[in-house]
Amino acid sequence: MARVTVEDCILKVPNRFNLVMYASQRARDISSGAAETVDRDNDKNPVIALREIAEDTLSFEELQESLILGLQKQQPSDDLEEDLEVAEALTRESIVLGATSVDGGIADQQAANTAVADAEVAGTMQDIAAGAAAEADTGVLLGSEAQAPEAPEAPVETVEPEAPEAPEEPENPEG
Repeated sequence: MARVTVEDCILKVPNRFNLVMYASQRARDISSGAAETVDRDNDKNPVIALREIAEDTLSFEELQESLILGLQKQQPSDDLEEDLEVAEALTRESIVLGATSVDGGIADQQAANTAVADAEVAGTMQDIAAGAAAEADTGVLLGSEAQAPEAPEAPVETVEPEAPEAPEEPENPEG
């Protein structure tokens, strides 16, 4: 049995970092049950992965895609619309709770505009309800039955014309 050396693998993958990443991902894939493309020969998974790379029995594009998916913390979703709905709901929730957006993204701006519009509608509805309650207290009706409130009758004062006064005689300074 010949030992696999790094020199054999470097001919297939020139970058040593990529070689280590590919071999480790392939060893993880083999550990999780992926089919081996070379005989095991009582070797451990990292050795089998290096032998597969040296013998060029793998598709490096598929291995790289598997590596990327394996290192991602969150798996990508196929449903973009669902992701947008979840993001919008989270943004609305953060706005309601008083959090502010750091990145100021478009979804955040749209959600903020929606929240402001909702708040204005809610405020308008509260104003209408308060006005209706106040009108109910005063007995004024709205709509076709509306009547102008009657003004309290003020006492009417009659003003009598004053009689002309008699002309005063001019004072005589001489006498």
